[in-house]
Amino acid sequence: MSDKMHLLAFMMHTPINHMTMSWADADDAQAQGLSSISHWQDLARTLERGYFDGMFFADVPAVYDHYQDNTDVAIRYGVNWPTHDPVALIGIMAAATSHLGIASTVSTASQHPFLAVRALTSLDFLSGGRVGWNIVTGNARSEHRAMGLDFMGHDQRYDRAEEYMQICYALWRGIPKDAVLQDKKNGIFADPSKIEKIAFDGEYLSCHATPSVLPSPQGRPVLFQAGSSGRGQQFAVSHADVIFAIQPDLARMQTFMAQIRAAGKANKRRDPVRVTFAIQPFIGETLAGAEAKRDAMLARIPLEAALTRISGTFGIDLDTVDIDLPLQEISTQASQGLVSAMSSMFGDKNITLREAVRLSGLAGMIPQILGTPEDVADQLEEIWRQTGCHGFNLTPAIVPGGYEEFVDQVVPLLQQRGIFRTEYEADTLRGNMID
Repeated sequence: MSDKMHLLAFMMHTPINHMTMSWADADDAQAQGLSSISHWQDLARTLERGYFDGMFFADVPAVYDHYQDNTDVAIRYGVNWPTHDPVALIGIMAAATSHLGIASTVSTASQHPFLAVRALTSLDFLSGGRVGWNIVTGNARSEHRAMGLDFMGHDQRYDRAEEYMQICYALWRGIPKDAVLQDKKNGIFADPSKIEKIAFDGEYLSCHATPSVLPSPQGRPVLFQAGSSGRGQQFAVSHADVIFAIQPDLARMQTFMAQIRAAGKANKRRDPVRVTFAIQPFIGETLAGAEAKRDAMLARIPLEAALTRISGTFGIDLDTVDIDLPLQEISTQASQGLVSAMSSMFGDKNITLREAVRLSGLAGMIPQILGTPEDVADQLEEIWRQTGCHGFNLTPAIVPGGYEEFVDQVVPLLQQRGIFRTEYEADTLRGNMID
């Protein structure tokens, strides 16, 4: 465990953050912020004022289409629609800050590794080494349909991603520091004999190229990955600098940490396993006040909007399932993973799928911590100490107000306890979060 807690802001470049219908709250500015550079730059400055390691963008490139086998409900309620490209925000937010890192999800399913490296490394170079990449293999049917791609099975996607990363590493190491001379006197920009040419032919991918983008001060973007299955965990411990996870409670966070550490040991990982857990905080003057905030937002969520969100997340059409059956009775009608995740999220209570979907639509299966600033700080510290995690991806329901509350009211408490930084250690994301 790091001697200091690490914090990332967890966002999406859509009208909602990780709470269905949050755009409809009078205090939320995210939908309007989609067209505002100043919105994103102000948010970046708030996070840097709070000494966050960075901003972490999740992404669903195409619209959820599982519920009723179309996208109408997602569009009607703004459930991750529109879905703008988060990579576009990296330069905008980096320009307004000097230390904050910005990590974006980019899928290996729909973009060739040469282009992914070119885009992300260009931004990493321009920002002085403040870019991260959340690697996903592309599990959304809608993404494959949009790109005209055949949908691959779970393990096959990871097999392809292994080849993808081999190409990326070759491109990143292809330009050593001493290759670039910029010798104006003799008119020599670089020594071609030191540039490693790429010649890769795999089962899924091919790349024959010369690396075209100069490395940043941190060498390459910081790599994030969220593999949770056995195959996904193997990929994560092989490639990720930081592993991102969503687990519903402390006990399952501890179980995940044990699993990922075992996977790291089996994979002979040399550096520590660093895990950040997703958390949704609700801050109030009292616990009752925080609960009232949450309940008011929960009451606003139409059932079909929640069904669309969860159908898209788990890849099943919940319109075909009897949602008034208890969770334990629908195991033959729906995804076992869906039933298991929802059961654990709600403490294995005997509730119906209708109730579980409505509640989970609030935070997309992300656990919530509620209470006063002191309560929230206490709960974060307990999870951090009890799991040995690296830190948290925080996703308040209201943007930007939820982040402003956290920075102004919770961060000072964490600093007073000596478990969170009072100044940045470095100028790069790697220097602040890893080294």
